[in-house]
Amino acid sequence: MGFRVLAAALAALSLSLAARPALADCSIGAMAELPVTMSGLRPLVPAKINGAEVMFVADSGAFYSTITPSAADRLNLRLAPAPFNISISGVGGLAKTYVTTVRTFTLAHQNIPDVDFFVTESGGGAAGLIGQNVLGIADVEYDLGNGVIRLMKPEGCDGHAMLAYWAGGKPLSTIDILPKDEARWHTIGAITVNGVRLRAAFDTGAAVSMITLNAARRAGVTPSDPGVRPGGLNSGIGPHPVRTWIARFASVRIGGEEIRNGNLRIADADLNDFDMLIGADFFLSHHVYVANSQRKLYFTYNGGPVFNLNEQTQVQDAPNAAPKPSADTGDELAEPTDAEGYARRGAAFDARHDHDKAIADFTKAIALAPAEPRYLDQRAQALLAAGKTDAALADLEAALKLKPDDVAGRLARAQIRLQRKDEAGAVQDLDAGAAAAAKDSDQRYALAVMYLGAHRPDAAVAQLDLWIDAHADSGELAEMLNLRCWASALDGHDLDKALDDCNRALRLGPKTPGFLDSRGLVRLRRGEYDKAIADYDMALAARPHEAWSLYGRGLAELRSNRKVDGQADVAAALALRPRLADEAKRYGIVGSDGN
Repeated sequence: MGFRVLAAALAALSLSLAARPALADCSIGAMAELPVTMSGLRPLVPAKINGAEVMFVADSGAFYSTITPSAADRLNLRLAPAPFNISISGVGGLAKTYVTTVRTFTLAHQNIPDVDFFVTESGGGAAGLIGQNVLGIADVEYDLGNGVIRLMKPEGCDGHAMLAYWAGGKPLSTIDILPKDEARWHTIGAITVNGVRLRAAFDTGAAVSMITLNAARRAGVTPSDPGVRPGGLNSGIGPHPVRTWIARFASVRIGGEEIRNGNLRIADADLNDFDMLIGADFFLSHHVYVANSQRKLYFTYNGGPVFNLNEQTQVQDAPNAAPKPSADTGDELAEPTDAEGYARRGAAFDARHDHDKAIADFTKAIALAPAEPRYLDQRAQALLAAGKTDAALADLEAALKLKPDDVAGRLARAQIRLQRKDEAGAVQDLDAGAAAAAKDSDQRYALAVMYLGAHRPDAAVAQLDLWIDAHADSGELAEMLNLRCWASALDGHDLDKALDDCNRALRLGPKTPGFLDSRGLVRLRRGEYDKAIADYDMALAARPHEAWSLYGRGLAELRSNRKVDGQADVAAALALRPRLADEAKRYGIVGSDGN
């Protein structure tokens, strides 16, 4: 039956909603209300697949809903080849695609039979994506600041009715969007960047807004400009990570709003039909109504940074608009009525780095539901971000008493224990978390990183083995292969496998400095000193002040009887990280004289 019946199923809810349209005979009703919990900058909505509770990323940039292969395996879903050799394309290129039919899909408390999903890697640590075949069935309201997405149905509203019912006298911006068929089920409108007209997709599945390299150049910004810094690799749908940079743009104008001197991520990617993704960072700082019925998009400003790269941006209104909003004003957020509502709003505040308000909302959630460990975990994370480590630890202790196998709590307490140099206590938490985590969980990555922090590269490799086995087609695979290569190189075992991991990572992300650094260490430990030096040379050409690369090259040079060069590189490395020699020696990585 598929999603063609979804609109009818959700319309049965017929929720009422007070509206303020321009015309007296125009009314707006909510067909469905999806609760949203922000996980960082990922908007997650709950659902059920054949009765099993799962979380999906609400992704307005996905034309169709998807399930990941690992989730399909865990939920015992049967896969079939995608019809007509369909492949799904994302930032990382084409992804392997299958289809599956879910016998009973539950969304917004509605049980919908025989729902079809594409099956492909999507990242984000969720079971999959809720795409435009759900979010685009009618109008849709994104109120992420209040932790909700609503599917809306206007009645008796013509193209002139103002559908942003919440706006009142607040500054309101409107832009035209393409009809869904022309936009291929994306939400696409025209914006300007540094005065250059660009085509942008409004994409809640993109954590941060992103402009393509070609579009950035048209707007007068290039990676070689002063002040532009590397942004690392970015992954999404598709197997190949893409290089990114972070640059300041003088002006981004979206409708009546202008964001001045904001940082944007530039991606060396081809987005096909558009030049820029307006991501969840924008949606979180705005209340957005996508009026597919009118081919318009309405939004008001919530407050806070617009492009969320940990720096404030200045928001101005366009000429002839209402007075500008400030970072301390914006939409008044609705007061929740239950613990889940406070927790969702708290998660939105936390994603906006407003940790004090997040802590206050999590505190209210805990008061209403003191036996729910998830709220304690959430408040602990906000407390940690606010630098209140002792209070965070107390919350984690309380959460773990309620639920000893709470993986999030174990990870957070291990992080604190590592900061306090309690490696034995951290390893206890990590071992307990590793035993409780799902095999395919993205928590395996966090476990691996913290095991490395506890000087247990062997345990890190074991966690990465599980993740890589479950995510063979992920856009994050290159990063995971590199991390396993690095952990194996530190451990000094399975160096053939480590070299293969680094080579695979470099095929997916050619010339990536971190990958070259990892392969350099593998080759150093294999005694291939000339090859190690060549890898370090390439890594240092891009990152000349990377201490491990300098130190590894120095050791390879010393072992190749290039004493002057080797001593100079080792000295430069130790000037950057004075205790690096002791750290390396702990893994048996020493110079030719054993030091």
